[in-house]
Amino acid sequence: MCGIFGIWANDEVPQRDLQSLLNHAEQRGRDSSGLVVFRDGAYGVHRADLRIRKLANRTDTTRATFVIGHSRLVTNGTEDNQPVMRDGLIALHNGIVTNHEEMWTDLEAERRQTIDTEIIPAYIAEHVAAGNSLEKAASAFLEHAQGIVASVVLDPVAGTVVLFSNNGSLYHGVHGGNHVISSELYPLREMGAEDIQQVREPVSFAVAATPVAPTVKEHASRTVNLVPQLILSSSEESLLEYRQLDLRRCTKCVLPETMPFISFDADGVCNYCLNYRPRNKPRDKAELFELVEKYRRPGQDDALVPFSGGRDSCYALHLIVNELGMRPITYTYDWGMITDVGRRNLSKMSAELGVENIIVAADITKKRAHITKNLAAWLKAPDLGMLSILTAGDKHFFRYIETIKKQTGIDLNLWGINPLEVTHFKAGFLGVPPDFVEERVYSHGAMKQLRYQRLRFGAMMKSPGYFNSSLWDTLSGEYYRSFTTKNDYYHVFDYWRWDEQEIDNTLLNQYGWEKAVDTSTTWRIGDGTAAFYNYAYYTLAGFTEHDTFRSNQVREGDLTRDEALRLVEEENAPRYPNLKWYLDVLGFDFPTVVRAINSAKRVYG
Repeated sequence: MCGIFGIWANDEVPQRDLQSLLNHAEQRGRDSSGLVVFRDGAYGVHRADLRIRKLANRTDTTRATFVIGHSRLVTNGTEDNQPVMRDGLIALHNGIVTNHEEMWTDLEAERRQTIDTEIIPAYIAEHVAAGNSLEKAASAFLEHAQGIVASVVLDPVAGTVVLFSNNGSLYHGVHGGNHVISSELYPLREMGAEDIQQVREPVSFAVAATPVAPTVKEHASRTVNLVPQLILSSSEESLLEYRQLDLRRCTKCVLPETMPFISFDADGVCNYCLNYRPRNKPRDKAELFELVEKYRRPGQDDALVPFSGGRDSCYALHLIVNELGMRPITYTYDWGMITDVGRRNLSKMSAELGVENIIVAADITKKRAHITKNLAAWLKAPDLGMLSILTAGDKHFFRYIETIKKQTGIDLNLWGINPLEVTHFKAGFLGVPPDFVEERVYSHGAMKQLRYQRLRFGAMMKSPGYFNSSLWDTLSGEYYRSFTTKNDYYHVFDYWRWDEQEIDNTLLNQYGWEKAVDTSTTWRIGDGTAAFYNYAYYTLAGFTEHDTFRSNQVREGDLTRDEALRLVEEENAPRYPNLKWYLDVLGFDFPTVVRAINSAKRVYG
């Protein structure tokens, strides 16, 4: 995923406009970057494992008449970077071509790189060689590609550049007589561009032509590998424990006696069941149709959908487009812990539904460094109440959604939060009793937050390593989640009943949604942290978030208790590949971490 930008001019590229475009593109990723520059009669290709502003400072764009570039969020590797050069073409690409391996089998050309973007110039070049124009070749590519494809392809010899997209994440306009492009509408509007068009069908433009071969310069080599090669080991996997425990469980749901603040009545029914109020009882859909009517903008985007690539946000997007009849833009906050399968599903859904996806990417290196410090502190004094600090970095999701609303001019915010995804135990292990009257997954009570922070501070004192550079990031993220006012904000599953079977069937069959290789459930497979914290919860307390989720389904009448018991036995099994990936990207030794968890004090006897 990346932010694409560019200017080509009759005279020189205005440096101020170029700086404005590249600064905004960095919002979408800063792991690596690239530029294509035409000056002094030749094209130069520049690539770096640096943020785009640093690369721009190292690249001479003065007297240039053509500059296009990208600021990239690394998804599936750093071995090859963009711009990709292949068969006389230069390509930039935002998105993931999820079927690129299958597309290679249709070509005579052989694959040379690991990056999925290579399929774009290879495919187009073969079709151009067969007598097609650049535009027709790009159209053919869009017909066969799956996943988000928003691309710029340059033929430097012919002096032609083609723009194309299957989800609308590319815009073209004119400013000061110059052509300007961006992955988003906002930066073009901000600079005062005119005749702005959202690119979907391929469109080509004449640019500088030269028979001189492009020069290539690699500007830096990253010292930290953001996508380490996943090497699995049976000896490592054998360290993972998974014992079936003889714990007392509620006779109605499946919660065990180790659940914080649990108690049982004379019939063995737990207080969580006795105090439960049905959550999955949607209101009349007509109410939502009436609510959104004032937000509709015919022919324009009219809803903003927070989009993680998980099953609930994916199904909510399906409903918003196909049932509610809205034209949404999705927003994704990538903090470095979205798994490859999560990104691929995000890409598939956006492409299939033709929906623009705006990404705000954190500084992945910094975010992972924060997690590393907190995990190191946790391992010195394992405390189940402190596990949630490992996911605190994603709470800035709530901060940036207000920014995106302002940039797009869209007020309506439609969420796809699972109404049964309530995990009282995560704060419960810290000493916070459950609030059985809570109506939302996220509580906004100031007193509850202050009590939580006080208890967490006490737990942090047991391992001072928690007092590190991540603290402000954690606290500010939680502030935006819990205290900021949220206007024009509605939940899809307040009006559509959440039905797991229907959701899974729709996503898997209609959209070719991918499942993880290490679990049967479709829940949490896009979250790189889930396997770790669930292993810790089960090993030390004998249950995971799957037990609380399945218990809610039992209370709603969606599952029998026996079905829930069978499912949690399967879903609580350790997910070795996901665990291994998590520890590798954070730089931890797998055996050392697993042994530390296995030897920690249990909640049960």
